[in-house]
Amino acid sequence: MRFLRRTVLGGGLVMVLTGCATPPPKDQSNLCHIFREQPDWYEAGLDMQEAWGTPIQVAMAFIKQESSFRHDARPPKDYLLGFIPWGRISSAYGYAQAQDPAWEDYQKATGNGGSRTNFSDSLMFVGWYTHETQRQLGVSKWDVYNQYLAYHEGRGGYRRGSYRAKPGVMKVSRRVEQQAKDYGWQLKQCRQELEENRSWWPF
Repeated sequence: MRFLRRTVLGGGLVMVLTGCATPPPKDQSNLCHIFREQPDWYEAGLDMQEAWGTPIQVAMAFIKQESSFRHDARPPKDYLLGFIPWGRISSAYGYAQAQDPAWEDYQKATGNGGSRTNFSDSLMFVGWYTHETQRQLGVSKWDVYNQYLAYHEGRGGYRRGSYRAKPGVMKVSRRVEQQAKDYGWQLKQCRQELEENRSWWPF
């Protein structure tokens, strides 16, 4: 599997790269522009899709919604009495906004230490999470609307239908669904170009 091979052979390279913060893409609405600007992200997408079967455009739409491709994204701070700092509203962190318990579950399930501020690791997390949602709840990886609801609410919340009382969450899920469709159409337009440009990759 390409993901495992690159993890072993490229470990030193990953350590070097993760030390530098990657700025968010300039044009986040176009997947071709994103991958031209960050060709390593296309490789990460291929690895994720191979490992978990989640379409690249779906995982990328999740990350765009969750963090706008910011490596150190965090939820807003919470305040006691409206002005006393009281931590943050959740432990969500990084590209995928994975919360501590979900990230720990991912690490245990995959044996991947990883980091939430590493793009490849975060994309793999999204792939794993959507894979588990399909396995546990029967939601197709192509069903972006329901997959995102389960991602946002947690599988338990999704099973209970917690999102039905949150019209804002359902609206966001529709937006993610449309973004995935747009990304998928765009990817078809530049797939050949991206594949031709992969010839430089050493592994």
